[in-house]
Amino acid sequence: MPKYGALILAAGKGTRMHSDKPKVLQTLLGEPMLRFVADALRPLFRDAVWTVIGHRADMVRAAFGDEGLHFVVQEEQLGTGHALMQALPALEDAGCTHVLVVNGDTPLLGARLPEMFLRESEQADLSFATITLQDPAAYGRVVRHHGRVVAVVEAKDYDEDLYGPEPKEVNAGLYCLNLAMVRQLLPHLTNANKSGEYYITDLIGLAVENQYTVRGVECGDDPNLFGVNSPVELSRSEALLGLQQVQNLLQSGVILHAAELIRVSPRARIEPGAELYGPCEIYGCSRVARGACIESHCVLRDAVVAEGAVIRSFSHLEKAEVGPGALVGPHARLRPGAVLEARAHVGNFVELKKARLGQGAKANHLSYIGDAEVGEGTNIGAGTITCNYDGTNKHKTVIGPRAFIGSNTALVAPVSVGEQALVGAGSVITKNVPDNTLAVARGRQTNLPRKS
Repeated sequence: MPKYGALILAAGKGTRMHSDKPKVLQTLLGEPMLRFVADALRPLFRDAVWTVIGHRADMVRAAFGDEGLHFVVQEEQLGTGHALMQALPALEDAGCTHVLVVNGDTPLLGARLPEMFLRESEQADLSFATITLQDPAAYGRVVRHHGRVVAVVEAKDYDEDLYGPEPKEVNAGLYCLNLAMVRQLLPHLTNANKSGEYYITDLIGLAVENQYTVRGVECGDDPNLFGVNSPVELSRSEALLGLQQVQNLLQSGVILHAAELIRVSPRARIEPGAELYGPCEIYGCSRVARGACIESHCVLRDAVVAEGAVIRSFSHLEKAEVGPGALVGPHARLRPGAVLEARAHVGNFVELKKARLGQGAKANHLSYIGDAEVGEGTNIGAGTITCNYDGTNKHKTVIGPRAFIGSNTALVAPVSVGEQALVGAGSVITKNVPDNTLAVARGRQTNLPRKS
């Protein structure tokens, strides 16, 4: 029985992106394009997916460090054929007999296309996907003789005197290779071309010469095979992915208003019956439950919004949790570690960081609550600040249940305010406030005659 592995080619610089980042880390819907390719292959190959990295390899490792990807480092980027040379030992050590090779800049790939391609590749020693384009651009040209593939020639090396009129059928960069054949043919690859690189495409001509079975699998003009090499192509692919996501959400039962202005990461989970208003952006592993409402101009990153919660316009949530029936915004910011329990309220121009608001607690206006725990039913007045940083260390503020913090109060941590305590407006609290007490820490008001 053949054993298949997958190899993602992701070592290139991507100079046409005009960016210092590796091309495969350019993002679509908030996700690096390499993640789309890896996620498409995992259902078919599980843990048998290797990724060749090279340019800024440290950045790629850091972006996927905890996701179980197998990396092969191509220290010198000498072409796709050279990348295959570097990966071959790892594939053979894993017992693979065949490998699916795909470019890391094809974020539209999906799982359906590789599955179909593998079926079409059965009984072939080497197969590759082709697409037909009115403008072949920089794709390698497919050369056929009486319908049979004889070679793929890179665009810059194509010579009509040698190969005939330039075809519109081009190589899509998706291959299925018999590794025994690869082991035999790789030593015969050369870099005698205008780029001075070793090309996987040259294996096609070598395989034909050595009477291996070669198949070009025609895929029409399928946009899912389009690569991303420039900001224009990145934008085009992101638009297509965004449209797919919106259609998937609508078909699943999510209610969308101004759907064309809504951007949702494929890793996000929006339950049927949730309601989103565009424009809004939901990224990462965010979760929005049934009956929750996200109003316009909101941005969520790795945030959790429970059933019946409402996120009002212009609010930003990152690694925050919003409980059932809670209310956020408008113009609120929940930073990492912010937790709202059921029916808690965070209003306009309120910022929470690493802070928990208990059930029914409210901070409705113009406040900063950081490194804090607020008990259920407590009310935080406008202008309240937890002074959590002393210039060296962060300290915690604890406010008990059903306390009342008057407006324009500064709570200098570490400090606690007891259950049902009342803090007078304008106070600077530096000492603990016991349960059921009134704390006032401000100068006595003096009225003096006004001078004319």
